[in-house]
Amino acid sequence: MTARASNIEDLNPDITSEKLRADLRAVMTDAEDLLHYSAVQTGEVAGAARVKLQENLKAARERLIAAETALLDKTREAARATDLYVHENPWKSIGVATSIGVIVGMLIARR
Repeated sequence: MTARASNIEDLNPDITSEKLRADLRAVMTDAEDLLHYSAVQTGEVAGAARVKLQENLKAARERLIAAETALLDKTREAARATDLYVHENPWKSIGVATSIGVIVGMLIARR
C-alpha cells in the first residue's frame, strides 16, 4: 500500500492547488487594493476593501489549514504502513535499504 501524495489534489479533492492559488492571488490583490485606497482616500471605499481582504484571507487560511491537516493525516498513514511493512518483512526491508545504499554510494563515488 502506497500512501504517497504527489500533489495537494491527492490529499483532499475538495482542496485543489488551483483553489489555493486563486485564494492567495485574491488576498494579494485585495491587499494591494486596500493599500491603494487607503493612500488615496479613506472612508467607505477603504472599509469595503478591508472587509473583502479579511474575507479572502479567512477563506485562504481555512483552505491552508485543511490542506495541512490532510497532509499530516496522509503522512501518518504512510508512516504506519511503512512501519507495518518493515515489521512484517524485515529481510526484504534490509535488502531494499542495502540496495538503495549501494546505488547512492556508487552515484556519490562517480562525482
